Amino acid sequence: MEICDNTILITGGTSGIGFELAAQLLARGNKLIVTGRSQSNLDAASAALPGIHAVKSDVSDPGSIADLYQHVAEEFPRMKMLINNAGVMRKINLQTAGSDLQDITREIEINLSGSIRMVMQFLPLLKKQNKGAIVNVSSGLAFVPFAISPVYSATKAALHSFTQSLRIQLKNTNVSVFELAPPFTETPLFKDGFQTADFLGVKAMDVHTLARYAIEQIEKDCLEIRPGLSNRLKLMSRVAPDIIFKQLSKSVENMHAEKRD
Repeated sequence: MEICDNTILITGGTSGIGFELAAQLLARGNKLIVTGRSQSNLDAASAALPGIHAVKSDVSDPGSIADLYQHVAEEFPRMKMLINNAGVMRKINLQTAGSDLQDITREIEINLSGSIRMVMQFLPLLKKQNKGAIVNVSSGLAFVPFAISPVYSATKAALHSFTQSLRIQLKNTNVSVFELAPPFTETPLFKDGFQTADFLGVKAMDVHTLARYAIEQIEKDCLEIRPGLSNRLKLMSRVAPDIIFKQLSKSVENMHAEKRD
């Protein structure tokens, strides 16, 4: 797929992977629509990337998605790529998380429900283009769960499954369905509530390198993009699932120790 002279919508594009994808795609001559929940972050992204179209929108709110679609369909009727990048990852001790049943599923509303709703809302517009594309950003943890982030891991596994089904259902249309499964990447996503020891000595992938690799793979029509460690996690999940899950679960002991201290 050609990655130039397109109109592309990226959710959660004000920081991390989304921001870096926006920067590199903008440099290739694409028109970028970037969404986020924080107006100050959107303003900062606009200042850093002159030329992007920043829109305040919350993927966990179906009404906000509907408003976004109306705006985009009117202002950018040639939009041909949707990148579902918005996400949140939390470290959760299920023994002490409490009884806030609405909060415990917040990652589901953003990471999973938000992506599904965005797909269903924007699919009619994408199908109108000569060549459309959906890029769902999952995670290497879609293949092996990270036990200290149980809800996040579950959402990414579910998004991986949804993306596979979506790809099959759209195989006879003009819309290609990609999945980007990043490994541990140097982004703000991993800074809230996590300790260095939680990641068991794994070196984070540089976000610039990740975005460049992802774009190159989309250009090659590689439908499941698994950079670095993510590719090894996919392989290990098939050949030695118990071993790799046990390895990733070692950080649970550290989390329980933090609570005892």
